[in-house]
Amino acid sequence: MDHSRIKHIVIVGGGTSGWMSAALLSKALPDYIKVSLVESEDIGTIGVGEATIPHIAKFNAMLGIDEATFMKEVQATFKMGIEFIDWGALGQSYMHPFGSYGIPLEDLSFHHYWLRAKQEQPDLSLKAFSLNETAAHQGRFMRPNQDPTSLASRINYAYHFDASLYARFLRRYAEKRAVQRIEGKVVEVKLDNDSGDIKAIRLESGATVEADLYLDCTGFKGLLIEDTLHAGFEDWSHWLPMDSAVAVPSALTAEPMPFTVSTAKEAGWTWQIPLQHRMGNGHVFSSKYMDHERATDILLAGIDGELLAEPRSFRFTVGRRKKAWYKNCVAIGLSSGFIEPLESTAIHLVQEGLTRLITLLPVDGKPSDVSVKEYNRAMALSYERTRDFILLHYVLSERDDSPFWRDLKNLELPEILTHRMSLMRESGVYSDYDLDPFGLDSWVAVMFGQGMIPQSYNPVADALDQRTLDHHISQYQHAVKEISRQMPTHQQFIDHFCKAKA
Repeated sequence: MDHSRIKHIVIVGGGTSGWMSAALLSKALPDYIKVSLVESEDIGTIGVGEATIPHIAKFNAMLGIDEATFMKEVQATFKMGIEFIDWGALGQSYMHPFGSYGIPLEDLSFHHYWLRAKQEQPDLSLKAFSLNETAAHQGRFMRPNQDPTSLASRINYAYHFDASLYARFLRRYAEKRAVQRIEGKVVEVKLDNDSGDIKAIRLESGATVEADLYLDCTGFKGLLIEDTLHAGFEDWSHWLPMDSAVAVPSALTAEPMPFTVSTAKEAGWTWQIPLQHRMGNGHVFSSKYMDHERATDILLAGIDGELLAEPRSFRFTVGRRKKAWYKNCVAIGLSSGFIEPLESTAIHLVQEGLTRLITLLPVDGKPSDVSVKEYNRAMALSYERTRDFILLHYVLSERDDSPFWRDLKNLELPEILTHRMSLMRESGVYSDYDLDPFGLDSWVAVMFGQGMIPQSYNPVADALDQRTLDHHISQYQHAVKEISRQMPTHQQFIDHFCKAKA
């Protein structure tokens, strides 16, 4: 690569990923690096989701964004977890809460002590030790306190928000920091004959834009990374066969609850995401097992409020780009890959791609081959870890009421996922892998929630005398009940802290 300093970065494509890119680059990079964003008002964007995981708070904090201001601007509500209905089996439900279960004892994760206690108390519920889950089901919320000895300090949360409003919010943020927005549709990508790098992009107007580094935020199309550079795509639809979705907003019929709802259906699942001003509804499904008309009927049958728009459909392929950074182009967001939105990871993967890019950009010179290689290694792992966690929900299901669910029982799973499931099933061991966006409590929530209870537990748990264990079990349950009882309702907290304008 040419060892001249990077002077200009061009982002091609707007939407959430484009303006997240512009906002972070404008905040993190020095003034001598110019940042521009090219987008066309004529090209629509696919929102990367209205729900998030807790990492998004770090992204906003990096930008110095005030939480209350952000929530007012994007009609946000708080998200304490996801409720899964009919996933393990028809008629069963559980929650994946974002907070922890209990507090570790003797440096051993709490779930081992719960497994020991459950031998004497078979009906002992794990959710009784989750403040997030208990409060969420009661429609209550508060932010964590600063007392490390309190369960209330272990509350964790994300947001539900309008992705289009978030993109506009970040656009205003970026433009105030000198990001140049260029209106126009890209009609040609010019390559350097010697290096194969992108030399310039030509717009419909005839204007030419040149840069040292290009960020492809053009969505599934991958205009730069795939259509032009042919970086390659690794298709994962043999593991996750969902390839279609239909979505529609509706009016709220009750105060928004602080969690997302995912309900398994005959060939996929539906979502409900409450915002301050509306409910987001959708149905993700496999067109191999269900047609669009049937999928839309299922979605509409589960909506109580008045529809606020016509249902909107899109198609996708689950997988990742073989090289997210190729030549002088970095794919961000949907152009880099897509994991179906079951655990709301799309925005996180945008965030992961951007923050990792920032760490690998040199002060002098252009990025080296070793930096590009490291970026691709890390992003591949981020997508694979996310894929495995999503796949976990499907393979643990006991449903066999449709061809879709029956066929999923015959999957040959990724080796690492099989290994992680075996460790937990045998003795409750959680294997912590690099770049996994979900930690111990998340894996425990899904595995235990869908009936995969370990056959044994760590013997360190037996070192605690019975009286002390009983005390901790009782203390935790009492603390969860009392703290949740004293919380304001979710709506009360929003009204006081971040109520959006009507």
